[in-house]
Amino acid sequence: MLKHFFSFLLFCFLSFQGICQHATFFSRSEVGFLFGGTYYIGDLNRFNNFTNMQLAGGLLYRYQVNPRVGLRGNFMYGNVKGDDSQSTSDLFKNRNLNFTSSIFELAGGIELNYFPFEIGNSRFKGTAYMLAEIGLFKMNPMSTFNGENIELQPLGTEGQGSSLSSKNNYSLTQLCVPLGVGARISIGKWTSINFELGLRKTFTDYLDDVHSDSYIDPILLSAENGPLAASMANKSIDRSAFGKRGTSTTNDWYVFSGLMITFKLGQRKICSDFNN
Repeated sequence: MLKHFFSFLLFCFLSFQGICQHATFFSRSEVGFLFGGTYYIGDLNRFNNFTNMQLAGGLLYRYQVNPRVGLRGNFMYGNVKGDDSQSTSDLFKNRNLNFTSSIFELAGGIELNYFPFEIGNSRFKGTAYMLAEIGLFKMNPMSTFNGENIELQPLGTEGQGSSLSSKNNYSLTQLCVPLGVGARISIGKWTSINFELGLRKTFTDYLDDVHSDSYIDPILLSAENGPLAASMANKSIDRSAFGKRGTSTTNDWYVFSGLMITFKLGQRKICSDFNN
């Protein structure tokens, strides 16, 4: 009888060992990489999604609060570009502007899973999710002139920093709000793969260096900000000083689309004694 009693206790203990697990900081934490592309929507590309997509990549950290909620931080590097020569509009083709800009982005926020999800858990293997973040990005719009890439912000192509405008030169570091949707799937006990499409709302219209509806007088701009500023401000084919330069009522956006691979840093802790 005593033998059977101790056997029962051993069975209960082993069963407790099997189910007594709790999450740790490392079992909730993931690190990973993102690979994909970026493109921009603005004055030099108004409605064409996925046009001029450029390679992008970065690093990701995620803390899974519970199977439906995750906190996330990510760093991304990419490029965006726009070119009037690719436009189907004669007006914009005549404007003849082009730009490219690097993007360094640091952001953090929250993910909300549609289904419960946990890497390595056979019950919660996949989910769709929504993303909302806030971040900072650094840009540096440049354009070609006589075969060289010229940084546009220091020039003040719309009269910034002179008596011709009430504005100072815009900041190259700006606020952004990444908003996205995606889907995740667990691969084995340690790894997940997800696809994401994320829009970046910005609060600047100078990602492409183009904001003002019209051109500044080239003679006055050349006198105050230099002849290079005047040349870069109006590159129109017909050289008209009265053409359309930009659209001042809307800000620029950029978009990231791609894959992310993340690795869980630890497994749930097995309770080895009754004090855990």
